Amino acid sequence: MSPALEGLMQADGTPYPGKGVMLEPFVHQVGGHSCVLRFGEQTICKPLIPREHQFYKNLPPEMRKFTPQYKGVVSVSFEEDEEGNLCLIAYPLHTESGDLENKDPSTDCEPKSKMVKWTNKKQSPLLLENDNYSKERARHGRKEEKIMSYNRDEVSQQQAEVMYFSLEKGNVVSQIKHNPWSLKCHQQQLQRMKENAKHRNQYKFILLENLTWRYTVPCVLDLKMGTRQHGDDASEEKKANQIRKCQQSTSASIGVRLCGMQVYQSDTGQLMFMNKYHGRKLALAGFKEALYQFFHNGRRLRHELLSPVLRRLREMQAALEACESYRFYSSSLLIIYDGNPPRAPARPRHRGGEDGDEDDPSDDEEEEEEGGAFGGSRTSHGAGEPGAPEVDVRMIDFAHTTCRHYGEDSVVHEGQDSGFIFGLQNLITIISQLEDHSTD
Repeated sequence: MSPALEGLMQADGTPYPGKGVMLEPFVHQVGGHSCVLRFGEQTICKPLIPREHQFYKNLPPEMRKFTPQYKGVVSVSFEEDEEGNLCLIAYPLHTESGDLENKDPSTDCEPKSKMVKWTNKKQSPLLLENDNYSKERARHGRKEEKIMSYNRDEVSQQQAEVMYFSLEKGNVVSQIKHNPWSLKCHQQQLQRMKENAKHRNQYKFILLENLTWRYTVPCVLDLKMGTRQHGDDASEEKKANQIRKCQQSTSASIGVRLCGMQVYQSDTGQLMFMNKYHGRKLALAGFKEALYQFFHNGRRLRHELLSPVLRRLREMQAALEACESYRFYSSSLLIIYDGNPPRAPARPRHRGGEDGDEDDPSDDEEEEEEGGAFGGSRTSHGAGEPGAPEVDVRMIDFAHTTCRHYGEDSVVHEGQDSGFIFGLQNLITIISQLEDHSTD
């Protein structure tokens, strides 16, 4: 294991006996089907997919500021104790070979005595607080098929496409633990690993930068980019399915569709969640309305965020136009900002400042307009330090990315990823229209 990764496990992760780090649900996942887990405050992890791993390890320098920072690979063990509590613990890989396969390296397995279970106290926040989940289940946190009423039938998924959760005033941070999409992905991942546990109990996960860590109340928009979603290696069935989804959504017409959203509405103290099933149904007018909702805090349109987001999107477009032969099929774009109301005394914005006007919203807007939103995204900003980014825009999910440097690919594309760039251009146009209207 590299010294950098060893330091990361000691500094960022929640330590457990031996060399393990307990993985927890990452509650700010709003889209995608791959389970994202919280490794530590500044780090998340997800199942290693060889193509995505290859992309991060060979990232073009001009793309680095538009993607999460890659931090290495860990081995994840799965256990279920006699009471049905489910455990996911990350351990360092014993070798740093270039092995991209998720094999069963039994030599990497840690003894059971080093596994620490999720206690009931840790598990109960994972449950949605509504009538479908009884207190008995919350107490015991037993089998995931009991915890989740979701099944893989899309019809049932569509019953709750837009959801609202009230956050207790003055306790916003600790209350954000009910994102229904992250819970769904997490439970499905546990189910898959449990089903395979008899054959294999060692999985490789990649470690990535947690893009939400510096925000008190992260508002997250996940946009599926491009006019085509299937990879070159897709089966005919998968290809037809993805083409149908694109044709029936805004992907075909504008090269972008809503894949998930989490936004804080300060007037009601509620978080609004919107999932991909709702996003697929939106026509152009509905997509524009969803973008408006994302930048609206319930009281006003957060127009001070629009200019930094547009600047970042234009920089990304320029970088992508210089990327020869890359195709980012099925990749997403994340837009993130802090929904923490300016007047909420969640954290001081200035060290030692005692001026009575610190909570003036106009001060907050001026800070956001100063252009520090994306400066030094690789540096470790402390919460509330001057210059800390207020908005972030990144590309994620590269399981189907291809370029001519990947020698084993059967198809080599020429030129730019015109579908992704088409989506970026339309997104820029729509957000520019929002900006124009907000200044009327």
